[in-house]
Amino acid sequence: MNVVEQTWNWFTDPASWGGSGGIWIRLAEHLGYTGMVLGISVVVAVPIGLWLGHTRRGGNVVIGLTGALRSLPTLGLLTLFALWIGIGLTAPVLALVILAVAPLLANAYAGVAAVDPAMVDAARAQGMKEWQILFTVEIPNAVPVLFGGIRNATLQIVATVTVMAYIDLGGLGRFLIDGLAVRDYSRMVASMLLAAVLALALDGILALVQRMLTSPGLVKEESR
Repeated sequence: MNVVEQTWNWFTDPASWGGSGGIWIRLAEHLGYTGMVLGISVVVAVPIGLWLGHTRRGGNVVIGLTGALRSLPTLGLLTLFALWIGIGLTAPVLALVILAVAPLLANAYAGVAAVDPAMVDAARAQGMKEWQILFTVEIPNAVPVLFGGIRNATLQIVATVTVMAYIDLGGLGRFLIDGLAVRDYSRMVASMLLAAVLALALDGILALVQRMLTSPGLVKEESR
């Protein structure tokens, strides 16, 4: 029996879905970790990126910082924080937040900074305050680029949350680590397939949200 057949048998086995270590529980854990990391990353990175984009300052710093963050190895960061803070949820969350900040910060900055300066000048001429310009002019026009960063970060988080199993936490990575320990390759393949399907599903949902929040005028421009 080859790996494909073994993986199919594993998926069709009711025992793989139920219990405290079943697929549904691991999916829920994976979603919980992903939501936590993404939420913290958005709160940290997006406001900074939006304000820097609004002021049109710090572009070189943002590019350098995001490039440096993207080059950091996930497992290396996780190991470092685990040794520094100790085994638990804090170390992997901190490591993943640092990695997720890069696309969020870069796209928030780029989206706002790319807004037509003539639109911003017209808003100022009408007497609008800086925060009003940011929220009513720049952010609505930056939605496609901003959501591009959120979708990118989400895919990255879903993929890297699997490393949480490395320090005995849950999520879909649990199947990978446990399967590797007993050389159960069907379980390892299933772990990767489940993570890929989850990533595609979340990206599809975010794409719909992006389209709902994007103004009709921008949608028409993108479709040309």
